[in-house]
Amino acid sequence: MKKFVKGALAAGALALATPAFAQEIVVVSHGQANDAFWNVVKNGVEQAGKDVGVNVEYRAPETFDMVAMSQLIDAAVNQEPDGLIVSIPDADALGPSIERAVAAGIPVISINSGAEVAKELGALLHVGQDEYDAGKAAGEKLASMGGTNAICVNHEVGNVSLDLRCEGFTEGFGGKVTVLPTSNDPSEIESKVAAALASDESVDTVMALGASSAGEPSVAAAKASGRDLNVASFDLSANFLQSIVDGDAAFAIDQQQYLQGYLSVNFMGLHAKYGLMPGGDVPSGPNLITQDKAAQVIELSAQGIR
Repeated sequence: MKKFVKGALAAGALALATPAFAQEIVVVSHGQANDAFWNVVKNGVEQAGKDVGVNVEYRAPETFDMVAMSQLIDAAVNQEPDGLIVSIPDADALGPSIERAVAAGIPVISINSGAEVAKELGALLHVGQDEYDAGKAAGEKLASMGGTNAICVNHEVGNVSLDLRCEGFTEGFGGKVTVLPTSNDPSEIESKVAAALASDESVDTVMALGASSAGEPSVAAAKASGRDLNVASFDLSANFLQSIVDGDAAFAIDQQQYLQGYLSVNFMGLHAKYGLMPGGDVPSGPNLITQDKAAQVIELSAQGIR
């Protein structure tokens, strides 16, 4: 009898000491492999997985490819994870795959893009910023700095979020705005911005939609032109922030993408473990980073946090 009790106690202690199976969460974004912005999102994803104690897989297509992204979502659904986190740059292309996940009983959170369609597709909430309003705020700020003729450099035409940024910027700016479509190749962007500036000497403002991909080459093109131009960008990079500090750029719009990765995994992990979930969408931005603030976040940007 004593031997049985002793054995039972040992078995019980072992059961208490053995952790439950870790929750499995898959994150699928549209972030391209060479886009520093998405490396920050991934850093937030991985840190949250460690902090909450869940297994997280981060996946993204090599290029801005909605067919490939939908296939990644379908593959994730087939794994039957405890949660799926997705960006939604094109609801028409990705909607069926996301709805398939919801129909399979997999909780979904959207991040970064897709705030306007997330609930309709069945997502529990969205973590990101309102892109149209952020663009409008940027336009108003640049107009107040004397801008009257601008180019909006769009390095992912067809990405609804970036299109909304240019649309909001156009409304807020109030002057002439020309959308300049490019790839996300910095060399091509610098060349196209330089050509746009050379073809119209009345352009006084450049609005880029991504700091490392478009903002930095836009600054280079503006400096090479020798003109007095206001250059601003969405998102952050250490080099673009330094341009703000040096007076070569006006400001950056920070949507705090680290939070998008971190909070979405945190929320999904807590939901898988305890059924917890915030009652509404979570705005991660926008925040205006001007010259007085830029120096404070350069080091954090270099570390992949801002």
